[in-house]
Amino acid sequence: MSDQAADKQWLRTAARLTFGNTASRIYLGLVLAVAAFVAVDTLFVSHEDASLAGVWLFFMAAPTVFVFLIGSSLASADAGGAAWFVHLALVLSVLAQAWALGWFSQLLRGPGTGRSAHPQGA
Repeated sequence: MSDQAADKQWLRTAARLTFGNTASRIYLGLVLAVAAFVAVDTLFVSHEDASLAGVWLFFMAAPTVFVFLIGSSLASADAGGAAWFVHLALVLSVLAQAWALGWFSQLLRGPGTGRSAHPQGA
């Protein structure tokens, strides 16, 4: 198998584990719902004091988001200051956790147990 074909196969497998199973889809749907709530709360709701709605995104992305933030502070970058880095850390951690959920659900099902048109084998 050529390197290009192997790369395509690896990319398909990673995409299937991240987006192609029920557990990952439910998790990503919950994250999108929380992100929509945070966006509406930030843009359209006035608060006398600071809103803590954004904290829910960090709860949904925990614990991997904290690994990214601690890693950036250890690399002497400003972990909490640059908004682009915080957003990138959130996206990468959510994708990493969706992949991990897909991998774990595949591990629980066992190897070679895909969906079949005839579940009883008939």
